Amino acid sequence: MCHISSLPTQFPHQKTENLLANPRSLKLDFVDDPNFKNKVNYSYTAVQIPTDIYKGSTVILNELNWTAALEEVFIQNRNEDPSLLWQVFGSATGVTRYYPGMKFWDATVVYIQGASSPKDMVIIVDVSGSVSGLTLKLMKTSVTEMLDTLSDDDYVNVASFSEKAQTVSCFDHLVQANVRNKKVFKEAVENMTAKGTTDYKSGFQFAFEQLLNRTNIPRANCNKMIMMFTDGGEDRAQDVFEKYNWPHKTVRVFTFSVGQHNYDVAPLQWMACHNKGYYYEIPSIGAIRINTQEYLDVLSRPMVLAGNKAKQVQWTNVYQDALGLGLVISGTMPVFNLTMEGDTQNQLILGVMGVDIPLNDIKKLTPRYNLGANGYIFAIDPNGYVLLHPNLQPKIINFREPVTLDFLDAELEDRGWIERGLGVPDRHRYIDEALRTYTWTPVNGTDYSLGLVLPPYSLFHIRANLSDQILQLFLPLSALNFESLLPSSFESEGHVFIAPREYCKDLQLSDNNTEFLENFIALMEKVTPDSNLCDSFLLHNLILDTGIIRQLVDKVWKNWDLNTYGMLAVFAATDGGITRVFPNKAAEDWNEDPEPFNASFYRRSLDNKGYIFRAPYRDSNSDLLDPLNDTIGILVSTAVELNFNEKTLKPAVVGVKLDLEAWVEKFKILASNQTDGRQGPRKCGLSLSCEMDCEVNSDDLLCVLIDDGGFLVMSNQRDHWNKVGMFFSEVDSSLMYALYNYSFYTRKESFDYQSVCAPSPNSNTGAAPRGVFVPSITDLLNVAWWTSAALMTYPSNIYIFFFFTQLTEEVTADSMDSRETSCITMQTQYYFSNNTVSYTNLIDCGNCSRLFHAQRISNTNLLFVVAEKMMCSSCEGVKLAQAETRSQGPQQCELVDKPRYRKGPSTCFDYNDLVYGGAFPDKHQLRNYQERQLGLSKFLQGIIAKAKFQTVYFINTEDMNT
Repeated sequence: MCHISSLPTQFPHQKTENLLANPRSLKLDFVDDPNFKNKVNYSYTAVQIPTDIYKGSTVILNELNWTAALEEVFIQNRNEDPSLLWQVFGSATGVTRYYPGMKFWDATVVYIQGASSPKDMVIIVDVSGSVSGLTLKLMKTSVTEMLDTLSDDDYVNVASFSEKAQTVSCFDHLVQANVRNKKVFKEAVENMTAKGTTDYKSGFQFAFEQLLNRTNIPRANCNKMIMMFTDGGEDRAQDVFEKYNWPHKTVRVFTFSVGQHNYDVAPLQWMACHNKGYYYEIPSIGAIRINTQEYLDVLSRPMVLAGNKAKQVQWTNVYQDALGLGLVISGTMPVFNLTMEGDTQNQLILGVMGVDIPLNDIKKLTPRYNLGANGYIFAIDPNGYVLLHPNLQPKIINFREPVTLDFLDAELEDRGWIERGLGVPDRHRYIDEALRTYTWTPVNGTDYSLGLVLPPYSLFHIRANLSDQILQLFLPLSALNFESLLPSSFESEGHVFIAPREYCKDLQLSDNNTEFLENFIALMEKVTPDSNLCDSFLLHNLILDTGIIRQLVDKVWKNWDLNTYGMLAVFAATDGGITRVFPNKAAEDWNEDPEPFNASFYRRSLDNKGYIFRAPYRDSNSDLLDPLNDTIGILVSTAVELNFNEKTLKPAVVGVKLDLEAWVEKFKILASNQTDGRQGPRKCGLSLSCEMDCEVNSDDLLCVLIDDGGFLVMSNQRDHWNKVGMFFSEVDSSLMYALYNYSFYTRKESFDYQSVCAPSPNSNTGAAPRGVFVPSITDLLNVAWWTSAALMTYPSNIYIFFFFTQLTEEVTADSMDSRETSCITMQTQYYFSNNTVSYTNLIDCGNCSRLFHAQRISNTNLLFVVAEKMMCSSCEGVKLAQAETRSQGPQQCELVDKPRYRKGPSTCFDYNDLVYGGAFPDKHQLRNYQERQLGLSKFLQGIIAKAKFQTVYFINTEDMNT
C-alpha cells in the first residue's frame, strides 16, 4: 500500500513534500496481477512527468486536467475486454498517462513514430572556432537527441561545416535511421572539433544537394528537412534558398541557437520562417529534449488537416517492456486537436494513444507443434524486421534500444543454409544445408506480413485419433492410461522425458521434468484427453507415441546387451513430445532438451540423411576428465522416415549413446588394414613402405574421426581423451588447416546482433605413400519394427490449419540500465564441401613434411583422417578460429552502398495548402479546455476500444509446393 498525490509527481531536483500530510493525496491499494507481473491499481490512472519539466508548469497542470477524462475511458475499455494490458496516452510535451496505475513507471512514452510521416533529414552542425567548450558539448548532445527522434522509416545524414561542409561519418548520402547507422553517427558526432569561420552557405548547399540529389539510393520520399545547429551568425544564405528551395519550399528548415550568447538571432528566425520551419533556442542541457522534439508539431500539421485519413494504427519495433511483460510491440494512433480557432481548424497534435501487445500472446495464436521441429512461422514489418521468428531471442533484458532483428540476419542469407545451435555454451556449432518452402501473405489491418516455413517432410503431419478401433487394438491399455509414464516404471522401461507443452490449461509447469510429468499424470486422472480444457491434438499424439515407444522398449531394447555393442544407452524422441532413454541410469547423464523440437540432435537428424554423430562439446577452458572414472558418450542419431502415397514424414528420431572408451578400441581395429595375409599387424619403420595400422603404429600415426562441424569425435591417441568434442584446430592446427585449405571444409562467418557482452575495460624425414584402409560404420539402429508399427496407425491425409489474430494497439517504454551491454558477436562455422570425398596430400613444412589422407564416411557426418604425427614445430600452421568472438559487425559504410530492400510506409502527409507558415500559434496557449476535453473523450472512445485484425488461413498442404 502507498500514497500517490493527485498533484504532479515530485522529482529529485525539486523540493520534496510529505505526501501523507497532503490533504489531496490518495491512499491506494495495489494488487498483484499475473498479466502485468506487477502490483497495479485498477481504480485510477497514473501519470509520469519528465524530470526536465517543472511540475507546477501551467502547461502540465492543463494537460493533467484535460487528460483526466481518459481514466473513465480506460476503465470502460478494460471492463469490455479484460485481456487489454497497458493503455497509454503520451502527449506532445512528454506527459504520460497510463492505466492501470502502478507505483513506478521507469519509462518515457515514445510517441514519435505515430506523430509524423516518414522523414528525409539532413543535420548540419556549425563547428566554427566560436563553438567551443560548453556550446560544443550542447551541440553534440542536441544532435544525439535529434537522432533519437528518428525511426526506421526515416533517412538521415549528418554534416559539420565551417568554411566548408563535410559529413561527420563515412556515409556520403542519406541512410536509414536504424539503430546501427545512428550509432555510427553518434560516435562520429562525439569526435567533432571546432575551428575556422562560419559559412552558412556551405552547410545549406551541402544539405540541399543531399536532399534533392536524384539517385537510386533509397529514402523516405516524404517530409524533407534541414536541421541547423549553430551558436549564431549574421548571414541569411538567401541566395542558396532561392536556388534550391524557392518558390515551392519543398524542404523545411529548422534552426537551433545553441548556448548562451549575445548574437542577433534574427537571421536564424528569418531562415526558418521563410522556409516553412521553426526557430528554437537551446541555452542549457535542460532545454535539449523538449526543443529537439518540438519540430514534430510542425510535421504533424498536414496529418491533423488530413483528418481520418491520417488516423492509422502505426506499429513500433519490438522492444523489451520495462515492467516485465517481456518482448512487446505497440500499436499507436495519433490524437488530434478537434477545436476551431475562429474559422480556422486547429492544426496541433495532442499526442499518441497506444496499447501494448506481448509477443508471447501473439505466439499463442500461431501453430507450433503441427509444423514439426524445423517448421516455423515468422512475421516481418515493412522495414524487414522480424516480429515473430524462432531466432528472435535477445539475450539482454531491460535494454533501451528497440529489438530490431533483420530477417536476413535472423536467417543465413546463403541459399539453403540453416544454422543449428545447441544452447549455451555450445551454441552455433553447426550449419546444415536444407530445403525449405516459404509461403507468405499480408496481415489485414496491419503493415506486417506473415510467413510459413516448412521443410518437405513437414508438409503433412500426424493427427492421432484415439477413437479409431484399429488404433485402440494396437495400443496397449497402459498407453491409454499413461501407466508406462509413471516414474515407478523407469527402472524397467527406461526414463521418460515429456516435452513441457501446454497440454491442458490447468497443467502446472515445473522446471523439474519428472515433477512436470507427475503433474501431468495427476491431471489426466481428473480429465479426459478430449476435455475442453485440453489440447486434444497434443494429447492424442502424445498417447500414440507413448504406446509405440513402449513396444519398442519391450520388443527390441530389452533384448539387447548394450555392453556387448559398447553402448551406454539407446533412446527415441518423437514429434508427440516423448523422449525415452534406456536404461534408466543413462538419464543421469542425459543433458538434451526435453522438448524434442528444441534439441539439436533431433532437428539435425531430420535435415540430414544417415547417422549424425556428436561428441559432448569441450573447449580449452573445460575441466579435465579422469579416464578411470569419467565416461564420455558419443551421441548417434537418425530420423525415422515414413512414406505414405509419395508423402514423406519424419515423426521421430532414434539413436544410441556410444561408450567412447569401448568404441576407440573398435575404431583402432577397424582402422587397421591386415589384407596381405600376415598373421598380425606389423609396425612401420621410418623408410619402409607398408600398410597403415592405427593400433600398432599409434606412435607414428594419428587416426581421427571428425564431424561435419570440424569437432573431434574419436582418436587413436590416448592423450586426446580430454580433447574429444573440441574444434579440431585446437587439437592439431596444421592438419585442420590443411583440411580447410584442400576444401574438405568450407567456413561461413555470421553475426549475432542479439548478443550480450560484459562492459569493455576502460624434420626432413619423409615417408613413402602407404595403403590406407577406410573403416565403414555399419547400421547401429534397427528401426524396421518402428516403421512397420507406425504404418498401421498414421493417417495419409493431413492438412495444416493455422490462424493469426492481430490484437490491438500500444506504446513503447524505455527500459532500465543493465551492467551488461548489447553487442555484436561473430561466429565462424565449418561444414563439408560437396565436391571432395577422398584426398591424399603432403603438408609441406619446409624442413619436414607430413603425409595425410582423408575420406568421408558414407551415410554419416564423419570424416576419417589418418596422418603422420607432427615431427617438427614448423608444421604447426595457421590456427583456425571457431569460437564466438566479440565483433564490430560488418562495415556499415559498405553495407549502406548495397542497401537491402525496404518497402516503407505506404502513406505520406507532408503538404497541405492550409498549413500554417513558419510562425504558428503556441500550443501552450490553447483555449477552451472544456471543449477540447469533450472532443478528445469522444474521439478516444472510438479508437482506444480494442480493434482486432483477424486473418484465418486453411491451407491444403498438397498445394504447398506451388
